[in-house]
Amino acid sequence: MAHRLPHIAGFQRWPHNGASKQEGKALRESVPREAHAAFAPGPDRPNAVEAVRESGLGRIPELVPLRVGRMTASPFAFLRGSAGLMAADLAGAPVTGIGAQICGDAHAGNFGLYGDHLGRLVMDINDFDETVHGPWEWDVKRLATSLVLAGREAGADEDACRGAAFDAVGAYRRTMRLLAKMPVLDAWHAIADEELVAHADARDLAGTLRLVAGKARRNTSAKFAARATEEVEGGGRRFVDAPPVLRRVPDGEAAAVAAALSEAGYLATIGEDRRPLLARYAVHDVAFRVVGTGSVGTRSYVVLLLDHLGQPLVLQVKEARPSALLPYLGKAGFDAPAVEHEGRRVVLGQKRMQVVSDSLLGWAEVDGRPYQVRQFRNRKGSVDPAELESGLIDDYARMTGALLARAHAHSADPRLIAGYCGKGEQLDEAVAAFAVAYADRTEADHAELVAEVRAGRIAAEQGV
Repeated sequence: MAHRLPHIAGFQRWPHNGASKQEGKALRESVPREAHAAFAPGPDRPNAVEAVRESGLGRIPELVPLRVGRMTASPFAFLRGSAGLMAADLAGAPVTGIGAQICGDAHAGNFGLYGDHLGRLVMDINDFDETVHGPWEWDVKRLATSLVLAGREAGADEDACRGAAFDAVGAYRRTMRLLAKMPVLDAWHAIADEELVAHADARDLAGTLRLVAGKARRNTSAKFAARATEEVEGGGRRFVDAPPVLRRVPDGEAAAVAAALSEAGYLATIGEDRRPLLARYAVHDVAFRVVGTGSVGTRSYVVLLLDHLGQPLVLQVKEARPSALLPYLGKAGFDAPAVEHEGRRVVLGQKRMQVVSDSLLGWAEVDGRPYQVRQFRNRKGSVDPAELESGLIDDYARMTGALLARAHAHSADPRLIAGYCGKGEQLDEAVAAFAVAYADRTEADHAELVAEVRAGRIAAEQGV
């Protein structure tokens, strides 16, 4: 007979009575699943150009036109750079009140492959700049909308685009139900690999993923360093200017970035078991490197480390700004937490959502600004959803929907969300309808930005 023990805080009570599932079902009364179809811009909604200008505040001024130029490329590109604007729109939308660690920018381009510490490839969400604790629905709706826009850009017909959004939500719902039925440890450690492709019924995508995986395995620090650095007299290597993407920095700036990696900075934020590994490398050089659409204009560096054989390891030291979702959480009924360090927020959010994370993730400060630190080119690879054949967009949608559910299930009880989502397709239909409506709104926002650029009222620069 088991000992009669008091309930221990931080653990579940026994016996488990299935209340979480019933609580999820009960939420359908106050927030019908069909309600998620609604999209009605609020009267105080900022216009697209105002939102783009506001998001450029605090960024490096000379790089803001490059960011704007990237956003004008297509409506999908505009969506990628406007997480804050979509959060403003979602703040007034129905939510269940179920909280999860959300990506905050779960568009279809932010999923991909990367290497774990043993060199194996894992599929998962791979961008966490906007991560917060918030409504799980926001991530689902952003993913669904992005699939409609990516499908349109790829030339898929409207039925296929709407079908991709529908399939993504369906895969999310079915995966959450599956995780809710699994033993907790099995669900927690569910690895996103070939089994996920089969579970998501995305077998037609397998060939594309094999090609991406082949490229990812070659996408390493060594390959980047071979192309981006040159030998210097006396041994070692240094970065070579490659404007506008890569440029050398003054000695003082390089020294400040290098110092941020010290035992008083970055090294203190990683596991003690990893410090002997990094102790076998020497810091050789630092350069500034422009990053993706949403982050263009933020401060981001690459740091070249070399071991005793001259083999490179490249770290990225990337500025961590406050999440673009932060101002809108309160309206959705979620507290905006006090953030100790924005880099720490990003790193911990990433670890809460991924099954396997970069073993060298950490954070630091450079000249008083918060940064996240991670491996650069860690066998990363991704599918560009806007370049998929129209017959594959639904497979990709199901795969990303399943990945998103698995990520949310780390911080939210899958029984609760599964109880709300249910067996039927009501949620799938509703979010697909929202996604089409919001994709139309995004196309109008994109057209407004393009018109302002053509009229010369906002500067834009086309570049890589």
